[in-house]
Amino acid sequence: MMIRPMTFWTMGMSISLVWFLAPLAPSQAPQNSGLPGARPAIDASRFPSLQAAIDAVPPEGGVLTLPAGVFEVREPLRVTQEDIHITGAGTATHIKNLNDAGQPCFLFEPATLAGDPKARQWRVQVSNLRLTGNEKSGHGIHARYVQEIFLDGITVSYHGKDGIFLDNCFEDPRVTDCLITYNKQTGLSLLGCHDIVVVGNHFEENQDAVHCIDGFNLCMTGNNLDDHLGNGVVVENTYGSVISGNMIEECQGTAVILRRDVYGITVSSNVIAHHNTGGVELVDAHGCAISANTFVLVKQNGLVVGPGSSRITITGNNFCNSYIGEGSERREKVDSAATGIILKDAKHVAVSGNVFSGLAPGALTLGEQPSQRVLFGQNVIVDAPSQHQGLTDSLVSDNLED
Repeated sequence: MMIRPMTFWTMGMSISLVWFLAPLAPSQAPQNSGLPGARPAIDASRFPSLQAAIDAVPPEGGVLTLPAGVFEVREPLRVTQEDIHITGAGTATHIKNLNDAGQPCFLFEPATLAGDPKARQWRVQVSNLRLTGNEKSGHGIHARYVQEIFLDGITVSYHGKDGIFLDNCFEDPRVTDCLITYNKQTGLSLLGCHDIVVVGNHFEENQDAVHCIDGFNLCMTGNNLDDHLGNGVVVENTYGSVISGNMIEECQGTAVILRRDVYGITVSSNVIAHHNTGGVELVDAHGCAISANTFVLVKQNGLVVGPGSSRITITGNNFCNSYIGEGSERREKVDSAATGIILKDAKHVAVSGNVFSGLAPGALTLGEQPSQRVLFGQNVIVDAPSQHQGLTDSLVSDNLED
């Protein structure tokens, strides 16, 4: 095949065509009159204060970008706009709350709430920034009557009250990929919320990690809770929820507490490790399932059912100490600080398919008030005493004891 050389004229035409199709430099481009429907993007670095930058966002919403830096505030940053997204440069954007009168760092609420108790603020997102407080400051974030709030990628630490308090944020609150640490009260407090997502967060050394009170439909999964001074997860007067796939370790109190008119909740596939007071406690809980959890080295009250709890399923869990096998290449740690199930005045409970090993006082301990209509069957009990033979008005069968 013969290749014809390019002529000068042809080359010139090619060069001219390339020049013609090349994009104009920004300084040469024609000015755009604006995209219809676009809302402003506010650069906070152009304003004298963070509050002034927030106030520059119109009531219908927009984007507020916070630059990297350390910013000190002494009054709450008040946000009343809807459809607003406040975003920073990750932990490089650090807002320090110096308030010493119990006031929050951020306060989100409807502009008309004082005159209209039914007012609501819709669609608020906060992401990619760090908030710190002090022992006398309030919550890191306090949101009141905000619907569809979305908090992601936020570090919230050292506040005098809760790290995040969502107060009657009824519709679809979401808290994801946040670091919530060293707050004097609860890391994340959910009051009167509905259809809640709490996913992929890290909680450490708050008083309690998470409270869900007077709510509905909590989905809490894939979180890491570590070293809390009080309890891990406390759920009250809430139904239809799932707590699954979480690592809950070394609370000074109890890892998970379900109490006060709780029903229809599943606690499943969690690692519940090394707690001082208890693993899971069901008080006035009904229609709940506790399944496929690992209770390891829970010093007392591994799983307490009662008083007044009923219709509980407990299956496929492992209650164990630190035994890791035998043989020349293995070793056995003897740690008696591991406990099993305690039944206190419970009714209609199914306990099946669990493994109990290396426990004291034992696999099953009965409280002073008798429990009724209990199924205790097809469990494996190794190196652990058990009081299951003391159950009355119940069915005990097919357990493997060694």
